[in-house]
Amino acid sequence: MLAEKLLLQLLIVLAPVLLCSALTDYKKEWNSPIICGFMHSLAAIACMIFSYSNYGLIWDLRYAPLILAILYAGPAGGGMVIASIIGARIMMGGGSVHYAIVGCLLTSIVPYLLRTRFWNASSNRRVQFTLLSGVWSLILCYLSLLTYHYLNGNTFKLFINIPDLLLFALIYTASLMLAAKLYEGLIEKDKMKEEILKAEKLNTLSELAASIAHEVRNPLTVVKGFLQLMQQDEKGKNYEYFGLVLSELGRAEAIISDYLNFAKPKLEKLEEFALKDILKEIVTLLEPYAVKQGVQLESELDTSDFCLYTDRNQLKQALVNLLKNAIEATSEEGIVTIHTKSDQTHASVLITDNGKGMTPEQLSRIGTLFYTTKDKGTGLGTSVSLRIIETIKGKVFYQSETGLGTTVTIVLPAGKKEELVSSIINEEPTAVKIM
Repeated sequence: MLAEKLLLQLLIVLAPVLLCSALTDYKKEWNSPIICGFMHSLAAIACMIFSYSNYGLIWDLRYAPLILAILYAGPAGGGMVIASIIGARIMMGGGSVHYAIVGCLLTSIVPYLLRTRFWNASSNRRVQFTLLSGVWSLILCYLSLLTYHYLNGNTFKLFINIPDLLLFALIYTASLMLAAKLYEGLIEKDKMKEEILKAEKLNTLSELAASIAHEVRNPLTVVKGFLQLMQQDEKGKNYEYFGLVLSELGRAEAIISDYLNFAKPKLEKLEEFALKDILKEIVTLLEPYAVKQGVQLESELDTSDFCLYTDRNQLKQALVNLLKNAIEATSEEGIVTIHTKSDQTHASVLITDNGKGMTPEQLSRIGTLFYTTKDKGTGLGTSVSLRIIETIKGKVFYQSETGLGTTVTIVLPAGKKEELVSSIINEEPTAVKIM
């Protein structure tokens, strides 16, 4: 009889997770801590209603919805479940009401403490945190039983069947693990939806940008050609204006080239070169710019002969943009450091500044077309840089904290010529990672 009751309660514990999945697919507004807390409250009360009494004890899984609500629905949802359990237990009455209330409050301590680290952990780690909270509640139940017998003047001895205890612990743990796994599946599904929507928008923007840039570039080239011819014959006071007009046309062409690179970066000239060589060139190129900005540029380059096989100019453009961003984000007398480390298969280029940093909201929008944290700029430079690095099968990681600065980590793969060309042709680029 105990097994049947506990298995029924296991289904009750899983019901809110399944309902959350169905309702959030139907309507986004259902995905709220209050609604999740309400459903877990109903699950906890249902577990108490369908409990099993034996050995003078009440066997139910009421604490499973409580732990899940605190960890996955948040403090508000967890508070609703605590209030529901305590209210239902008071209405049920009995001589051990105060033990149940204290047990409920103590059970909630560990999940609330774990919440500070919960959402920063990986999926598997979150499941482990959930199980840890479950173990804590099982220990509390046992200690509560000991205390109850001790205060009632009874010498407690283990009079409960060991198989029943093991069965209860097994089903209780299984209910937490299954529910946590289902929640993690929902989280992963939501992330995949966001990535798909983002990819669709990005592809649309890329096609639009490429189309417009291509159509605008042709007339600009014609205008620029005729202006250059006119400049040769002009000797009067208007001569100096030709230089300004041609300079602005050159800037317009550079912006259009950025749009085309963003839409589909082309690796036109593949060659093998040492990473340290191109980084030395970049540091030498940007040192005068850093001095002009009042920023100290430091380099700690790996001395290994780590080699890349890709388009040297495209990679140089991407790294120059990212390093330039770091210099521009740093105030006078600040420091920007670029250093590298490598192994047999990958090299990491870390660009660190002690500038103004970025908020989590700003970090989440890095790489978005037209988004920039600068007062002036189109946001194309960073977007193009990320697309270039992704095209050569690299990855970019951002870490930032407001007032402390930003670290950009670029991971670049080493590989043979045949492997790299094949991967570029057959695979889509990977996404930028925000940490």
